[in-house]
Amino acid sequence: MKDNFIIPSDLMISKILILVLFTIFACTKPTKREFLLNPQHEEWSVKSPDNYSVEFSTSQGNFVIDITRKWAPIGADRFYNLVRHGYYDDARFHRVVKGFIVQFGLAGDPTVTQAWMDQFIPDDPVKQSNRKGTIAYAFTEPGTRSTQVYINMVDNVRLDSIGFAPFGKVIKGMNIVERIFSGYGEDSGGGVRRGDQSKIVQYGNEYLDREFPDLDRIMSAKIVE
Repeated sequence: MKDNFIIPSDLMISKILILVLFTIFACTKPTKREFLLNPQHEEWSVKSPDNYSVEFSTSQGNFVIDITRKWAPIGADRFYNLVRHGYYDDARFHRVVKGFIVQFGLAGDPTVTQAWMDQFIPDDPVKQSNRKGTIAYAFTEPGTRSTQVYINMVDNVRLDSIGFAPFGKVIKGMNIVERIFSGYGEDSGGGVRRGDQSKIVQYGNEYLDREFPDLDRIMSAKIVE
């Protein structure tokens, strides 16, 4: 009795190879950096929970910010996605003005910053005041919020009328935030309104670490229960 062997045709082999290659391609995920360089990906538009907390691990210690979506839903959604995909990891607190604010949000990798700097989100109406410990987005003019945020170090209620809408508040570790190095003031990055962040945008951490080595940094930021 003869065994029945099926010899695949060239067409069948080609189809099998195409299927294998398609499966491999479909299962290959982009690297973290590739994903960060693609702000148009649908994953960046995921709606955040009504409430969530973010733990920041920094060179001064850890602090936790509680986010309340109803305060500023558009801003809360953007922050949620930036955090969960690691945008703020290894960033520097590039603008720390004693008695005013601590600001961050320019990525350590300058190409990532450049990919995001014009990815603006619409404004949220101001529902909460800029009290000590609250967090809001920095911007130059209406409609230009992107990735930079600041934590109020004192009650800055005057910012309410300008349109800065807090979307969360530090609930643990405010003493850590208060220890973040402020010796450079505006010199190490300034505000987006001053227009003097070009070297950070162009060179990222390489520039900041060389010229302003005492800046504190974010090791990681993560969503916590």
